[in-house]
Amino acid sequence: MKYLTLFMAICCGLVVANLYYCQPLLPLIADDFGIREAEAGSITYITQLGYAAGLLLFVPLGDLLEKKQQIIVTTTFSVIVLLGAAFTKSFLLLQVLCFLIGLFSIVPQLIIPLAASLAPEEKRGSVIGLVMGGLLIGIVSSRSLSGYIGYTFGWRQMYYTAATICFLLVLIMQRVFVKSKPTYHGTYQSLMLSIIYYVKTFSQLRIASISNAISFASMSAFWVTMVLFLSAKPFEYNTVQIGLFGIIGASGALAAPLVGKRSSGSIAVVKKISLLGLLAQLLGYVAFYFTGSKIILLIIGIVLIDIGHQALQISNQTLIYSLKPDARNRFNTVFMTSTFIGGAAGSAIGIFLFHMGGWNIFCIGISILILCNILINTKRQ
Repeated sequence: MKYLTLFMAICCGLVVANLYYCQPLLPLIADDFGIREAEAGSITYITQLGYAAGLLLFVPLGDLLEKKQQIIVTTTFSVIVLLGAAFTKSFLLLQVLCFLIGLFSIVPQLIIPLAASLAPEEKRGSVIGLVMGGLLIGIVSSRSLSGYIGYTFGWRQMYYTAATICFLLVLIMQRVFVKSKPTYHGTYQSLMLSIIYYVKTFSQLRIASISNAISFASMSAFWVTMVLFLSAKPFEYNTVQIGLFGIIGASGALAAPLVGKRSSGSIAVVKKISLLGLLAQLLGYVAFYFTGSKIILLIIGIVLIDIGHQALQISNQTLIYSLKPDARNRFNTVFMTSTFIGGAAGSAIGIFLFHMGGWNIFCIGISILILCNILINTKRQ
């Protein structure tokens, strides 16, 4: 189980990276297609919207279908659309393909419930923390890898590389993953209707989903807007330099297993960890506000917001998996669909605030969002 969990963590990291490769590449993509960086930035939230659509439409099938086959087929489609993104000469087509990249990059959200179902109850938090740690390493390292490959070989090469990685994963998954039994035996329509029922019935599912959506919005807003901030004066960093900041986010990955060990189905514990995480995010944005030309404050802020988000997400995910074990994929659908709708909104809001009033207005606007999230969590019972 230990080695299978580790491989699942690696798979989550390598597949989820597909969502974030585009972020450091925005200046290169804008230059290639002859458009403004803000317009090129649209692919960041289009990709996240595609992911949200995939979470809503395909992840619930994890309760209805055999998970191993679903994971392999979905990853195969990822290979195809990643190759399409590498070849396209049209920015409009690239936007469509980025939506599809998001749509078929849902594999981590099929693997996480599978890992949770295979783990003993007393180790479930630790297993989720380890798999989430792998997922976060994929997110943060994707930006650094993308920045380097894009700067050295061109942005298209990054998508060729991503397609190759996913193809190799398909071959290994076929040999390593174990088959699972479906936990739901109705129709797809009744499966989707049951999601609506669970949202209405479980208040803790609603609160966890809304809170995580706002938290991820504040994260996504930073990582997209940071590219615009660092590529302008006084920094004028290139894609390699911008991508290196992603490595700093590994602090959240290191914290993930520790948070997982302390997480449980207890609402009191989740509330405490969530509030601590949100306080860390708020302090992170205070550091961003006073950054000016002091990169050290930007680095401190990145560490704080990444650890803060992981604390909130893992504790809430452990909670919702304990609410109704035979519906984990559907609960995960609600939780992660909300999260990535929040992420897409956060990316769009971040770009808007930055162009409206610069870095300081951006920091103030997102700080207000975090304060609203703190208020939501203080009302939790």
